[in-house]
Amino acid sequence: MTELAIRPAMAADEVSLWAIMEPVFRAGETYTMPRDISREDALAYWTSPAHRVFVAEDRGKVIGTYILRANQQGGGDHVCNASFLTAAVAQGRGVARTMLAHALDTGRAEGYRAMQFNFVVATNARAVATWERAGFAVVGRLPGAFRHPVHGEVDALVMHRPL
Repeated sequence: MTELAIRPAMAADEVSLWAIMEPVFRAGETYTMPRDISREDALAYWTSPAHRVFVAEDRGKVIGTYILRANQQGGGDHVCNASFLTAAVAQGRGVARTMLAHALDTGRAEGYRAMQFNFVVATNARAVATWERAGFAVVGRLPGAFRHPVHGEVDALVMHRPL
């Protein structure tokens, strides 16, 4: 893979964003989104004005996206939260790891003091391993909080790291 270019998403990226989101949301294995979410609702969520939205490109093709936002308002707004999606054809190529590095740098530059993932599905071993390699610690476990379509009720993890 060539070096990824990460840039802010534009309205023209909506087709690419949906192409990445739809199979992940339909599978229902890693996100709490309704499996039958409409294209319009998914894009409205992902591109919410409260989110900074980025895309990762390889040779001009969008193969990943992430959002960055304050995890909470008021007294909790110094901690950011991020969500990541990688196109199926690009999985296992370090796209999420590259987007995470960009998100950590961006969060730090925007003045956040930490990043927290509120709901990492425990069976999402690839994501858990990626986040742990990047210095995130599991600081909480929500027993049976996620209804996995294959494994039934599985735990969700709260993961955190200082910036």
